[in-house]
Amino acid sequence: MSDVFSQGCHRVRLDWGPVGAATAGADVVVVVDVLSFSTAVTVAVGRGTRVIPSPWSDERARALAAEHDATLAVGRLEAARDGTVVAPSLSPAGLLVGPPVPRLVLPSPNGSSIAAAVTGAVVVGCLRNARAVASHVARALADGRSVAVVAAGERWRADGSLRPCLEDHLGAGAVLAHLRAAGHGDRFSPEATAAATLFDASRADLRRQLRECVSGRELTEAGFEDDVDVAAELDASTTVPVLVGGAFTDPPA
Repeated sequence: MSDVFSQGCHRVRLDWGPVGAATAGADVVVVVDVLSFSTAVTVAVGRGTRVIPSPWSDERARALAAEHDATLAVGRLEAARDGTVVAPSLSPAGLLVGPPVPRLVLPSPNGSSIAAAVTGAVVVGCLRNARAVASHVARALADGRSVAVVAAGERWRADGSLRPCLEDHLGAGAVLAHLRAAGHGDRFSPEATAAATLFDASRADLRRQLRECVSGRELTEAGFEDDVDVAAELDASTTVPVLVGGAFTDPPA
């Protein structure tokens, strides 16, 4: 029965959250957490920072930062004073303009948890680097490996359970749509095909979709609408963060 849930008869799969990532059992897992982990990682790695994911934001994250001689990201509200970015955080807009650091521990309960849940190769994908990630995983497919694109989803505050969210479905769909356009659609599971089709139907209205979805409105009402706009910039980056030795980096092509 586990084979059925893994979509294992298809080389390209789409699933949700840490359990979905582990169940998919793919050789390569693309983690998609658009607002904001995967967008933040893509921005930071693109500026030369090695990003160490942490599922925690407590003493364990501080210990991880000390172990790697790394900067620990702070909360968005702590990161800026008087209109100036003074510390790195989960804010992609802040990471674009603030001073880059050599190593950054980035707490995230969603994207980081997925990275920790799988044993295969882990890649970060988002709207900003969707085309570049599709090209990267196309090479894995050519080598005979399987690929799972995993939408991180959010968490319900009431019980911590997975809340599927539009921005991650669109981000996963963007990677898959580029992969389908490159001729790999015959390898897709129905779930992957549906995500690619959703993205193609939304592409012309992407910025508005992100701004008006639940997560986008949550960030905007908190004063972080710039993070939503940065996340909505389709194919603005060629950076493909790959998890190597516990840190995301952009290895040479």
